[in-house]
Amino acid sequence: MAPLYTLRTDGGARGNPGPGGAGFVLEDESGAVVRRGGRFLGSVTNNVAEYEALIWGLETALDQGVQRLRVCADSELVVRQMNGIYRVKNEGLKPLFARAQKLLKRFASAEVTHVRREQNAAADELANLAMDGRATVGDGVDPDDPTQPPLF
Repeated sequence: MAPLYTLRTDGGARGNPGPGGAGFVLEDESGAVVRRGGRFLGSVTNNVAEYEALIWGLETALDQGVQRLRVCADSELVVRQMNGIYRVKNEGLKPLFARAQKLLKRFASAEVTHVRREQNAAADELANLAMDGRATVGDGVDPDDPTQPPLF
C-alpha cells in the first residue's frame, strides 16, 4: 500500500479582507517534512487564504507523486465545505472549492480533517512569513512562477 502523507494547511488575512498569506507543510509517514511553502496573496479574506493554502498544498502533493493523503486544516468552514457538510454559498469561494475538490479526486485516497490551531503551527508560521515579507517562502513550487527558486 502507498504511504500515507499528511498535508497541513493554513491561511490568513490581516484585516479580513486585508494582506493575506497561505502556508502548507507536506509530511511523510514518519512526520518528516517533504515540502513546505508560504506565499503572499495580496488583499484577500481569511477564507480565500485558507482555500489558496489547501489548493497549493494539494498541487504540491500531487507533484510529489503522493497517492494517499490526509489533509489537516484548522478552518472549520473549509473542512466542512470540503466534506459536504456545509454548502458553499459565497460566490468568491465557489471556484476555489471546485478546484480543491477536483484536485482531491486525483488522489487514490484522501481525507480532509479539522485540527486545532496548535497542530498547524508550522503552516501558520509560513503563511505569516509570506505576509511579513510579501513574498513566497519555502521549497514548495510557486504556482505563479514554477521556475522561481525557493527563498529558503
